This record gives sequence, C-alpha cells and structure tokens, in this order.
Amino acid sequence: MSDTDTRIADGLSRLLADTYAVYLKTHGYHWNVRGPNFASLHTLFMTQYTEMWNAIDLVAERIRALGELAPQGYGAFGKLSGIQDGDPSKSADAMLQELLADHATLIATAKAAREGADDVTAAVIDARIDAHQKHAWMIRATLG
Repeated sequence: MSDTDTRIADGLSRLLADTYAVYLKTHGYHWNVRGPNFASLHTLFMTQYTEMWNAIDLVAERIRALGELAPQGYGAFGKLSGIQDGDPSKSADAMLQELLADHATLIATAKAAREGADDVTAAVIDARIDAHQKHAWMIRATLG
C-alpha cells in the first residue's frame, strides 16, 4: 500500500464517520420532528437517511479496496467526525438548519478526501458530493 492510498483511506474514513453521524442525526430527526410540516419532513428525512445508509457501505468497501481497515463503532467514528449529535427537542426549522450545516461539512470532508484519489475512488467521492449537494438543496428549498 502506498502512502497516497493510506492518505486517501484516511480521508475516506473521515467521510465515513461524518456520513454515519449525519445518517444517525437525520434518522433521529425523522423520529422526533414535530409541527405543521411533520409529514413532509418525516418523508424528506427518511429519503435522506436511506440514501446515506446505502452509501455508507460503498465508502467502507472503498477503504478496504485501498488495503486499509474501515473504522467501525461509535468510539472510532466519534474520534474521526466533528459532527455533533442531534437534539430531539429542537424545532423543525432548527433541525433543518443544523442538517444543512452538516451537509456542508460532509461536502468539505469529501472534497478533501478526493485530492489525489484514483479514478475509482474519485467516482465514489464525487457521488457523495453530488448526493450531499442535493440533500442540502432540498433542505434549503424546504426552509424557503
């Protein structure tokens, strides 16, 4: 394994941890959102956390393909991610604002991980950037 592959795998590990943290927060907000837009937000959050859940495996498998072990467990993810846990008592708008900021963090994490990546890894990362940009757009549109 080259130093470049190790560096890319480290960036992917941070991307995996951030994605898992935002997945958990979005899923929790799906359960706990309240207010007049409950039904639409419940559905929006489900769509987004489902997409992230499916992507988590792809990122982890790419880390393995680069010859590194994928991080696992809350402790490992907590050391790698700066994403804070969600607060179920927040208002719907506060949940949306927080998730919007988290998707911006994820996009930045993905872009940092992409630097120097081979074509296959870059394609995985580009798909994550596209997905998080779409999630952020949906949230911005919902906020008005």
